[in-house]
Amino acid sequence: MITDNKLLQLLSLFVDEIETFHYSLNGLDLVWDVLFPTSNERWHFLRIVKYQGTYYFCDMTGDADNFGYRAPDEISSPNSHTFPVLDQWPELITAAQRWLKEVRKNWIAANKRVQLEYPLELREGTVPLSLVEASLPDFFRLDEAFGLERTKRMVEIIEEGYFMKSTHAKVETFSANRFFEYCKIAYIAAQDADEHLDPTLSGRDLYRMFADGRDDGLLQLEGDSEDEFAAWIDHEHPARSTGGHPWEIKRGGNTTHINLAVFRPPYSMNGYIIQLDGESFIRMVETLKMFLAIYDEGLPITIANHESIRTRLLAQDNIGIIPSYVWYHRANQRFRKDQKVFEVLHYKELGRYKRRITPFITWNPLPILRPMENSMGVD
Repeated sequence: MITDNKLLQLLSLFVDEIETFHYSLNGLDLVWDVLFPTSNERWHFLRIVKYQGTYYFCDMTGDADNFGYRAPDEISSPNSHTFPVLDQWPELITAAQRWLKEVRKNWIAANKRVQLEYPLELREGTVPLSLVEASLPDFFRLDEAFGLERTKRMVEIIEEGYFMKSTHAKVETFSANRFFEYCKIAYIAAQDADEHLDPTLSGRDLYRMFADGRDDGLLQLEGDSEDEFAAWIDHEHPARSTGGHPWEIKRGGNTTHINLAVFRPPYSMNGYIIQLDGESFIRMVETLKMFLAIYDEGLPITIANHESIRTRLLAQDNIGIIPSYVWYHRANQRFRKDQKVFEVLHYKELGRYKRRITPFITWNPLPILRPMENSMGVD
């Protein structure tokens, strides 16, 4: 337990005060979002979450360690057994208290100031990808990386309704060897300048070279046995383990690998669906090359979230603008599906093109902070 008397006193007064302001509800958590400037006019985003009597303080802008406070006299770290460094919190709490007084005096004027002065580098929004591509000369373009002719062909396949027919992705029987044949086609099609694949190697050998390595017993199956493969798929084979990644045919992080998955159709134990999945922008080109190669062999194949492929190839999606304190990993998941955000960047990355692009950014709303009516003496 840390007993910083000055901070404890500040926190005791602050939580009494914040309780008189409107909060949002997240499950059983009470959440207050306070955007405020410090004395040097630097803006902060303080989030206070109350859960079972404990107030968790988080400086969303990332300058101070998070901690939990339980009135009247206990401070601890909510995320670990070690205590946080609290040196910056007295100044932050003092500045936040000053801001609460401003909000209490005139909450509309205070929130207007937030709207006008809160730095764009700390805000979140979306902007059409086409504008970014047309403005930033070195910005990655999926269509150019994939090749304009292949892009045109892929768009045509989508528009002709190929993915609307489940039969284009389904096979009635399958085996381990057939899976490895798919793999070989995929590996050869997607090899880059640094990869020199020996075309005489089997798909099984190539899978050993490039896959995740946790095959869940797939490599132990009799290659041509359809019965063994069916038992393995249905988790009835003794070689099938758990926790593996048998479909990860190209290694990567948890969002940057490529899967070639085989699974039963929905609500059926008959046949199999063959599906490619590699949605990160650094693997999308490889994934699309794999698809076209397998498609050209006349083999059943589909691709995950195919409805987004055309959107991305034609730059009809959006770039997510994320606050400077947010890291890129999984940051696109901060946005709703209908916002069509697959990649993100920080506002500063717009560089000298900010003036051109900023008018097209749709900013997500900033939270409104206001006192409860009874705390203002209003019935």
